[in-house]
Amino acid sequence: MNRDSHSEDTLSTMVLENIKNKLIHAFRTNTEPREDPHDCSVRRSHQANEELRRAQIDGAITWLRSELLEMRTQDLQLAQTLLGLSTEIQRLRRESLGGVEVEGEGEDQL
Repeated sequence: MNRDSHSEDTLSTMVLENIKNKLIHAFRTNTEPREDPHDCSVRRSHQANEELRRAQIDGAITWLRSELLEMRTQDLQLAQTLLGLSTEIQRLRRESLGGVEVEGEGEDQL
């Protein structure tokens, strides 16, 4: 199961990096500002805006990662709860039948 988690982490990272690159590309302006391109203040402003966009995208990706991690944790907790409930249901069925195993029901069924 540890290998599966690692594979999921790798896949999640790849998907998020792809989303990041697409967002950066979508927000990148391909045209130069209308002002003189050699004007230092215009270039600094353009660079600052680009850095701000990248920071916002990085923040969004960080938030997505934390949400995905929380969802994975909740998924594991739910799976454990369901397995516990299944085990308890099987135990109660055996008790109600006086310890007789019901045909077709095994420990591995939910």
